[in-house]
Amino acid sequence: MTTAHHAPATAHHAPAGTDHTVIGAASGLLGQYRAGSDEAFFASPSRTLLAEGVRARVPQDARPLPVRVAETLARARRDGVEHPLVIGAVAFDHDSRAELAVPAQVRRCGALRDDPLIALPAPAAERVDWQVRPIPEPTEYGAGVAEAVRRLQGGELSKVVLSRTLELSAAGPLDLPAILQRLARRDPGGYAFAVPAGGGRTLIGASPELLLSRHGTAVLANPLAGSVPRSADLGEDVRRAAALLESPKDLNEHAFVVDAIRTALAPYCRDLDVPERPTLVRTAAMWHLATTITGVLVDPSVSALELATAMHPTPAVCGAPTPLARTVIGEIEPFDRGLYAGMVGWGDADGDGEWVVTIRCAEADERTLRLYAGAGVVAESRPESELAETSAKFRTFLDAAGVPR
Repeated sequence: MTTAHHAPATAHHAPAGTDHTVIGAASGLLGQYRAGSDEAFFASPSRTLLAEGVRARVPQDARPLPVRVAETLARARRDGVEHPLVIGAVAFDHDSRAELAVPAQVRRCGALRDDPLIALPAPAAERVDWQVRPIPEPTEYGAGVAEAVRRLQGGELSKVVLSRTLELSAAGPLDLPAILQRLARRDPGGYAFAVPAGGGRTLIGASPELLLSRHGTAVLANPLAGSVPRSADLGEDVRRAAALLESPKDLNEHAFVVDAIRTALAPYCRDLDVPERPTLVRTAAMWHLATTITGVLVDPSVSALELATAMHPTPAVCGAPTPLARTVIGEIEPFDRGLYAGMVGWGDADGDGEWVVTIRCAEADERTLRLYAGAGVVAESRPESELAETSAKFRTFLDAAGVPR
């Protein structure tokens, strides 16, 4: 059985001035995050960023998002910013909303996973009397899955991803920096983030899935699709991982995603390397099928964000074919996804960047969290299995928030 924690760090490169040598630097930036409308934190297998203040916001208008971002970064460079970048989140419908800004200041260092101090325990979750409201109710979610399976078996589409939410309410203010600490320290080899979500809200989470990174002409994507919950029993955990690698349903689901990304990247890349079979990625809560796709840009002026928007939404968060899957999602899901299943990350004026799929996340305000989780539905899916999968995916955030099992 082949396993991999996350996309290889060697495929990423740190920006100028990044210090990989100081023990405690990355965990120190994590500890300095303070939830606020103008502060953003992002950590990946190659770097840790803490952004403060806003020099410029990417405007919300009808122009393509990469155009708006490129113009905002070019203006910042003309205004004397030496290495301008944008950081933030893009909605599931990336033409509708993006919460991206050029920070006034960015502090950066090496990866959390390379900092020995990240192994120190996170602060224990305070006891909170959470009020939890599922949207939709579990039985309604199961009925939605059953309806999607009916349409899948009728040949309308090949896959659709259906999500649900949990709304958590507390009597007092939330300690978002402590929640971020627990998320990041639980899976330090993944992607942890806390960025402004508009209206005084914060998008906070720990995603295992890289949508796309670009450094120079090197391109990397690491799609995940096909999942199974981890087990506390070592033997059962290994059995589940091995079964996932041989599961026809999950391999089929994964193939939809890989084929879509290959098709999206092919016009932009030469030397596109797509392994024939997936490997495994593990988080604290889940096993995932993963494929590491690499390529070399034909045109070095194409930015990471341009590539990411050309790929997004992949069948991992939407379905196939994409237009019909989006229609079915709109008909079955009783809420607007907003930033969930979009992209979160950074991009600079040279076109480099890292964009991560916005999963294992919540939108937070002073006293509430809205958690999201989804499952890929194919013709062989069973409502009870997809409900269990979303419940397992919620566990990442529920544990960080201190919600008892």
